[in-house]
Amino acid sequence: MPGTNIVSATRKLLMKKGILVLLLLFMAMPLTSRSVTITEFPETNLLAPETLSPELKNQIDPKALDLAVKGYYNLKRQGLIRREGIVTLIDFDRPSVNERFYIIDIVKGKILHSALVAHGKGSGENVATRFSNKPGSNKSSVGFYLTENTYIGKNGYSLVLKGLDHGINDKAANRSIVIHGADYVSEDYIRRHGRLGRSQGCPALSMESYQQVIDLIKEGTCLFIYHNGRDYASRSGVLNPGSAFRNVRPDNPA
Repeated sequence: MPGTNIVSATRKLLMKKGILVLLLLFMAMPLTSRSVTITEFPETNLLAPETLSPELKNQIDPKALDLAVKGYYNLKRQGLIRREGIVTLIDFDRPSVNERFYIIDIVKGKILHSALVAHGKGSGENVATRFSNKPGSNKSSVGFYLTENTYIGKNGYSLVLKGLDHGINDKAANRSIVIHGADYVSEDYIRRHGRLGRSQGCPALSMESYQQVIDLIKEGTCLFIYHNGRDYASRSGVLNPGSAFRNVRPDNPA
């Protein structure tokens, strides 16, 4: 009937207008954005204080550990961690005469291995206080790294490190920053000189343990070099993934 057709057509027209109005209202709403913080991901609570082993609580600076875990999960979400569950933390707030190289099982909350480690000769004597990303500086670089392949070079069996913090350690490949063994990393050297020897910027390990350590962390684990200074945490692209984070592809220094 004509009257029924008119009513039906009117209803369809009103429905279309209603949808259009809702669409226009949605488009007019201001877009808001927010940065996602690490605490929004329950996986990062794996290292809650009650889950930590006594040795982890007693040996590692809580701030250093917190940053290491945050960075690890940011890298994991970006698909960069190829071997999960392990974080290597080097705490350059500690003097070279103390163990400051830690391999941590972040699922079980325990230390798998701890060791002495040397810093770059340009960074300081017994304590590292100066850091650089500049080739030729002979200084250590703080920040997050990804372990890569091994090779045999001038320092023997070595592990390539890929610097992931743009402007902070991303020249690691150009500087040939790798993990290797060195005879100046030992308790005997400390007794004779009052500190460890120093490298050209590499985190050098003792000749007794370096091969074992390299095989434990090679090929895609997270390594973090920490120092509590120069507002690193606010500048790190790994810790602040909304900033200009850039993954740097290294050349093999072999």
